[in-house]
Amino acid sequence: MFGKGNKIYSIITGACPKCHQESMYIEKNPYIISDTLKIHDRCSNCQTKYRMEPSFFYGSMYVSYAVGIAFAVAAFIITFVLIETSLVTAFIAIVVTLIAFMPIIMRLSRNIWINLFMSFDKSLVNKKTKANRL
Repeated sequence: MFGKGNKIYSIITGACPKCHQESMYIEKNPYIISDTLKIHDRCSNCQTKYRMEPSFFYGSMYVSYAVGIAFAVAAFIITFVLIETSLVTAFIAIVVTLIAFMPIIMRLSRNIWINLFMSFDKSLVNKKTKANRL
């Protein structure tokens, strides 16, 4: 259901939105803060250019706001509704959640943003492998 060929796969894994064969990010671990947003210029499999224009990923800030709100609402529901803590504790949980998940929220936002503009192309899957066979 969430395998290669599905936008959800590319969004969650950070895979190339065109071929889903490699990660867009140089460093897979988002918690290496200095490298959280560093991406390859192109996909080594299908040569898709990730930065289509200068400042392309500025639009992901809008997505980041929505993703952050989703994380905050989840933290609130878990702490205030399910665990039944005070509002102050729920507020602290929201702040801690947003800080702890900041690198993931930033990457998810970029992944969602680029997947709005690019679609999976089945013909590009394993392009390198096919070229090596010829």
